[in-house]
Amino acid sequence: MLMLFNFLAMPWMLQRQVVEVDYGTFIEMAENKELGQVKVQQQENQILFTNKDNTAVYKTAMMPDPNLTQMLNESGAGFGGEIIKQADPILSFLLSWVLPIVIFILIGQYISGRMMKNAGGSNAMMFGKSNAKVYVKSSEGIKFSDVAGEDEAKENLAEVVDYLHNTNKYREIGASMPKGILLVGPPGTGKTMLAKAVAGESNVPFFSMSGSEFVEMFVGMGASKVRDLFKQAKEKAPCIVFIDEIDAIGQKRDGRVGGNDEREQTLNQLLTEMDGFEENTGVIILAATNRPESLDPALTRPGRFDRRVPVELPDLKGREEILKVHAKKVKLDPNVDFGKIARMASGASGAELANIINEAALRAVRDGHRYVTQEDLEESIEVVIAGYQKKNAILTDEEKKVVAYHEIGHALVAAKQSNSAPVQKITIVPRTSGALGYTMQVEEGNHYLVSREELENKIATLTGGRAAEELVFHSSSTGASNDIEQATKLARAMITRYGMSKDFDMVALETVQNQYLGGDTSLACSAEIQAEVDRQVIALVKQQHEKAAKILEENRDKLDELAKYLYEKETITGEEFMNILNG
Repeated sequence: MLMLFNFLAMPWMLQRQVVEVDYGTFIEMAENKELGQVKVQQQENQILFTNKDNTAVYKTAMMPDPNLTQMLNESGAGFGGEIIKQADPILSFLLSWVLPIVIFILIGQYISGRMMKNAGGSNAMMFGKSNAKVYVKSSEGIKFSDVAGEDEAKENLAEVVDYLHNTNKYREIGASMPKGILLVGPPGTGKTMLAKAVAGESNVPFFSMSGSEFVEMFVGMGASKVRDLFKQAKEKAPCIVFIDEIDAIGQKRDGRVGGNDEREQTLNQLLTEMDGFEENTGVIILAATNRPESLDPALTRPGRFDRRVPVELPDLKGREEILKVHAKKVKLDPNVDFGKIARMASGASGAELANIINEAALRAVRDGHRYVTQEDLEESIEVVIAGYQKKNAILTDEEKKVVAYHEIGHALVAAKQSNSAPVQKITIVPRTSGALGYTMQVEEGNHYLVSREELENKIATLTGGRAAEELVFHSSSTGASNDIEQATKLARAMITRYGMSKDFDMVALETVQNQYLGGDTSLACSAEIQAEVDRQVIALVKQQHEKAAKILEENRDKLDELAKYLYEKETITGEEFMNILNG
């Protein structure tokens, strides 16, 4: 802005206004020797000249005058050079010095104002102030009755609420509440919702803040926010302080040069504040994270976060309870079987279950239903798992036939193995996730231990689709890419992590990192062992592939009959599948 101003605006503003006069005035000033500088501009057909003091500039039109040069010589004027156009000294000073300083001040005020606004305040006194949301004695909002599927976590947190309400009962026996409780688990399992339920039940001041809100642009601001937050908490004790996503400031400290000094100072201040509490002050810290392995050991030690509460994916009973809680918000068909829906939604988190209920309600509205039916709920599970149906995707007859045999191959291999989950539904309708079809298997109950035989059967089921293509069409397609990926991953885990290889016995060859965020793995062995692992993975998958091919070959008639039926119907239920298989 300043460069544009100096190069464009300043020359124009400093330029004096040129006074236009007639040629007679020019001759008169020349005769009276009142001319200073004279510039004859032939191309513009004009003459520029100044007065004797060089304080004013004049302009006149040129006239045919052969005596012009002699007249200028006699007048003593200087001519032929540039006309110096100097502005008034006061104006020049104001424009050159005062105006740029004013512009700098205005820009500085704007930038500092934006910074203070982002820091949570409208003036300089708000730097370093905590902007935590405070819920004081809230009588509305989420209660423990609104949270289902996490009974152990609710029991731990209900004890905290009871301690805040009846502190003397605990003091009489000499018990004291943990200073910090860490909620850990995968995304979507309800960690933040549990904290909100504590706020709704506790009837005490509840401070809520995200870990990322402590990290500021200026070094020291995060630590100042921590001090201010705990100062407010001590003043309003008994109370609860909730820090969501604490891994943003609680990561392990290291000796790397150029580390984040602001984050480390914030963490150090948090450690100091938590360790500085006296017993029974009534200030309890709740924190949530899905990366507990990344937290600093000084933060998770007893005396700071004394208790770790896992908030895992819900089991069958938990999924059913969660579905019932969210179903209270929608109009529901009284004949809905939540147990069946819970079995179909195996492995779903609380957030996904809530999404299933909402998708079912949206589907009911689209179809003109007055309430949500069992069919809406079952279809919504497919939407969450595989996406919406691609109505514009039209498969050729050959592709449709290949997909039908592929999916029946999965289902038939699964049904003929004793330890595989029963088939719930088979479809060859393309989905927005990219799947051209899929086979839904449903577990009858909860399984916390999986045997080697069950894992091998799962691999065989995954290879059943490709085996059916090879048996019938004597070829293979790209449709088995996801099956190949899952089978390989399962086989590798059996060898490197589950100790199911005779050659490696009970040696862990692979470690899991970020178990709640996808579970990335890394091998911890030599190159020779890695090569042997690869050979055993290939041998294991190949063995199960051959096993699936043998099952299909022995049941070729049923494979053809079921594939033809699926080709015609596009979607069949597990009951229809079993009737044909056993018929």
